[in-house]
Order: sequence, then C-alpha cells, then structure tokens
Amino acid sequence: MTDNRQQLITALQREYDYLIHDDFDPDVDMTSDEHLAYLNSLSIDELIAEIDADDEFTVDDFLANWL
Repeated sequence: MTDNRQQLITALQREYDYLIHDDFDPDVDMTSDEHLAYLNSLSIDELIAEIDADDEFTVDDFLANWL
C-alpha cells in the first residue's frame, strides 16, 4: 500500500470514530469533526506518527485494518 496523505487521514478518522462510538466523553474527546480538522492540519510525517507503527505493527497493517 502507498502511504498517501488522504489514505492516512481516512484510516485514522475511521479508527477514531470507532473508538469514540460507545465511549465519547465531551469533556475529554474531540468530536469527529474536530478530529478530522486536526488530522487535516498534520503533515504526512505527523500522520504516520499518529499511527504509532513499529516493526511488528506497520503502517501497511494499520491501513489494511481501517481502509
């Protein structure tokens, strides 16, 4: 898979929406729209850092899970 910026944003947003679906706390969590705006403000390197990938769980693994 290619690590293009839009794929990273889409995958990170899908993960976030999944995580807040049943456990949203408005005092702590960004709304889905706020999170998307935050992701859109990041560079591709910062988006990759958000994934927190390593040698065992790669960016490709993350993208395969969320795209």
